Amino acid sequence: MTSFFQPGLLSGRSALITGGGTGICRGIALAFAAAGCNVAISSRKAEHLQSTVEDIAALGVRSAAIAGDVRKPDEVAAVVAGSVSALGSLDILVNGAAGNFIALAENLSPNGFGTVIDIDLKGTFNVSRASFPHLKARGGVVLNISATLQLLGTVGQSHASAAKAGVDALTRSLAAEWGPSGIRVNGLAPGPVDGTEGVRRLVTDSAREAIARQCPLGRMASIDEIADAAVFLCSDASRFITGVTLVVDGGLWLRSGHALGME
Repeated sequence: MTSFFQPGLLSGRSALITGGGTGICRGIALAFAAAGCNVAISSRKAEHLQSTVEDIAALGVRSAAIAGDVRKPDEVAAVVAGSVSALGSLDILVNGAAGNFIALAENLSPNGFGTVIDIDLKGTFNVSRASFPHLKARGGVVLNISATLQLLGTVGQSHASAAKAGVDALTRSLAAEWGPSGIRVNGLAPGPVDGTEGVRRLVTDSAREAIARQCPLGRMASIDEIADAAVFLCSDASRFITGVTLVVDGGLWLRSGHALGME
């Protein structure tokens, strides 16, 4: 991993990252640790966390892995309390827990739709609300991981699009409410990111070729590029930015609402 940031940019801070054991949020966790941040990661399944928490600790910062379901407020409270106990404070929250699958709306069950809303949108609210007293104590940052699906009509993604549109709206509302408490709230909206489980499951070979043709920068993002944007938004380099959802997709969303290849 090549760092473009000053060493120790996040030294003295502690972060909780939900969904931090795998994919984009694993990359964010490692980038934060490389910048000197203590990091706790959470996931519904403990086995998703062990390898990443060891890699975080190897970077010389404090680390913790705490299993919990973001859909369940009592488990969320335990995750937040455990993070604060392990790290000593909570300065940064990254809401990255998410679920998704491809389904046309006429084939999508109410339970399937609700499950994605519960994880992505309600989960973001649950963890943010539980973290608020700790973030307020020293002035903190919330970063909500969004997407680009909702920016145009993406076929087969009505559930995820609705959830992420809600996350974007929640980001703006919390920024307005929590700014006077010294808390900045922003969003980060990746497009398709190479090397993630989502791309492996959701993006066909033909869709991958279409993305390369349609994206103004000619390719998908890497996990490291998304993590770099997260470091920026959670550092003092963005100290007067709040209520913004930053799209990091090489301009792909400007060109296509069918990036998953479903017509």
